[in-house]
Amino acid sequence: MDRAELLLDCRNLHGEGILWNDKDGRVWWTDIHGRHLWWFEPRSGKATSIPMPDRVCCFAPRRRGGFIVAFAKEVAFFDPESGAISPFYCFEPENPETRLNDGRTDRQGRFVAGGMNEGSQTPTSTVIRVDPDGSVSTIITDVGCANSTCFAADGRRMYFADSFAGTIWVYDYDIRAGLPSNRRVLKEFADEPGIPDGSCVDAEGAVWNAVWEGRRLVRLLPDGTIDRVIEMPVLKPTCCAFGGPELDTLYITTSQLEMTPDQLAQEPMAGSLFAFKPGVRGLVDAPFAG
Repeated sequence: MDRAELLLDCRNLHGEGILWNDKDGRVWWTDIHGRHLWWFEPRSGKATSIPMPDRVCCFAPRRRGGFIVAFAKEVAFFDPESGAISPFYCFEPENPETRLNDGRTDRQGRFVAGGMNEGSQTPTSTVIRVDPDGSVSTIITDVGCANSTCFAADGRRMYFADSFAGTIWVYDYDIRAGLPSNRRVLKEFADEPGIPDGSCVDAEGAVWNAVWEGRRLVRLLPDGTIDRVIEMPVLKPTCCAFGGPELDTLYITTSQLEMTPDQLAQEPMAGSLFAFKPGVRGLVDAPFAG
């Protein structure tokens, strides 16, 4: 097995949602429960964090600058220069147990974000699509914990996991309507260590998945076969994204959520940022088009 190495000793409570922003040349991610956005700049080695008023669960750069941000219960625009936050959508206000979790833009620049039930952990949440005009549609229902949202290079396949179900699915994705259909199993994790968390797609069409409580990343071929395993020195990898000027580095967020003091003493780097050069390149996500 290959092994990821420590890049930034940031020790997030729950690092997640990592992405490469081609516009500023930085890797961005969220510490959800720590309520900070972080960035790391490969060319300079600099890193910093921005305090946020609520949990940022996932986000994406906007074409016009700044970010679209999925807070726990609302979607907003965020300007990191001024700190201005402009909410425009409330997520599942009728269900106090749910919050937004994982998300990403599709290849056409629409923001797709899914929820989770962090109370009863039952499949009572949804996945929404935010169009460039700010309108919001529900595109998947009966979700327990949305994860692994990513899209094939041509945009015609959407990958998605319900972590509570331990399964990554692949959908046909209508690039005009922004609608998934024809769900089938890509990989079930019942016989694998850990459960599927965040994913990304490489330029060869494979899916890379961070395996929560599995101490590893796996590379899944289009038929669901695991063809590579990347060892992690911590228990809880959460998400991964290709970045760097050549898109040849895989950056991995991790978590120390619900770890005991003894576990943290054994894994002091839990929650930090790791990196690995896998020998394949990634794809640049489209910025949110609104």
